[in-house]
Amino acid sequence: MREIVLDTETTGLDPLRGDRLVEIGCVEVVNRFVTGQVFHRYINPERPMSPEAFAVHGLSDAFLSDKPVFRDIAADFLAFIGNDPLVIHNASFDMGFLNAELKRIRKGPLASDRVIDTLMIARRKHPGQQNSLDALCARYGIDNSRRTRHGALLDAEILAEVYAELTGGKQSSLLLAGDDRTGRSAETNLTGVLVRQSEVPVISLISAEERELHRSFVSEIGEKALWNAYFAAESKS
Repeated sequence: MREIVLDTETTGLDPLRGDRLVEIGCVEVVNRFVTGQVFHRYINPERPMSPEAFAVHGLSDAFLSDKPVFRDIAADFLAFIGNDPLVIHNASFDMGFLNAELKRIRKGPLASDRVIDTLMIARRKHPGQQNSLDALCARYGIDNSRRTRHGALLDAEILAEVYAELTGGKQSSLLLAGDDRTGRSAETNLTGVLVRQSEVPVISLISAEERELHRSFVSEIGEKALWNAYFAAESKS
């Protein structure tokens, strides 16, 4: 399933008082795994930056002065997100700004029922604990050392990792031995963990050319490269 992990930066805290978007960052994930496809734009907000917001993200009026306005990037943004679910941390904030910008250019709002709010997921999973993005990174051992300041694309990339941990996405295909009650076939992978076989074939996201380039790269590493074991298993299947 395709989902879009999204984050924004703004001139302030309240779109109803005229605060505007200054940055949008989106990361495409398919079945909880990052594909490498991203959407990232800086936006001229057509109004001054508040000192408080500048302290958070460091985007100055001078830096944003030659960037496109929201109207000029809206079509590309909407095309990238399509109709897929939007994964956002504290979604009411970002959605408020996005829908305010869309309203200004007479576009319909993004529906709230397509939003997955990771803050709500974290609060249910870790009640009574800190559930900021930094706190979740610390809890799940995710490296956020690059996050010296907020940035929409960087925060979306980090959130994609957090989302996978919150939802168990990285391990959702693994089963404990003897616990398959579905009757579906299973086999042991290279690490000795029992893996449930999907009833629907998984479509490869890489081309034949990319596959060959990867094989060539692995051959340069040497015979001890872990990927050689996967290639051997693949050739037997």
